[in-house]
Amino acid sequence: MDRTQKSEVVTTLHATFAEIGVVVVTRNLGLTVAQSTDLRQKMREAGAQFKVTKNRLANIALKDTQYEQLGTLLTGPIALATSHDPVAAARVVVDFAKTNDKLEIVGGAMGATLLDANGVKALASMPSLDELRGKIVGLLQAPATKVATVLQAPAAQLARVFNAYAEKEAA
Repeated sequence: MDRTQKSEVVTTLHATFAEIGVVVVTRNLGLTVAQSTDLRQKMREAGAQFKVTKNRLANIALKDTQYEQLGTLLTGPIALATSHDPVAAARVVVDFAKTNDKLEIVGGAMGATLLDANGVKALASMPSLDELRGKIVGLLQAPATKVATVLQAPAAQLARVFNAYAEKEAA
């Protein structure tokens, strides 16, 4: 890798750190190409990225970002999982690490908050941003549905009474 390529990598990583919601640091302990490709595909499906980086370049890119404290975790062969949704990257990495012992979760950060491996696992167990939005919409919609049901109940009861009188007269 020459100097211009390294500069491009640092610039790209710095831009990524400036706009994402979470970074998960993983240690690659001998993933095969097929396993790595499978993990990257799962990350893309979840709206996240998985990138193997050089520690020195990642440390340079971390400067002047909210993730600067991650520099202490960058030792050995590492890869960074990132996503805008604070839960997506953590969930995919934790699920993949459960079935594959060659991927170790070192830690991560959500904004300025540094997370250890257990913190990343706890983050992965939370509902995603889309799931939370769906719950909020459901909660907002529930009172309107209940009001409509209450308003319809007297009319339905009147209709049943009139129907009963009509059947009684017909008989």
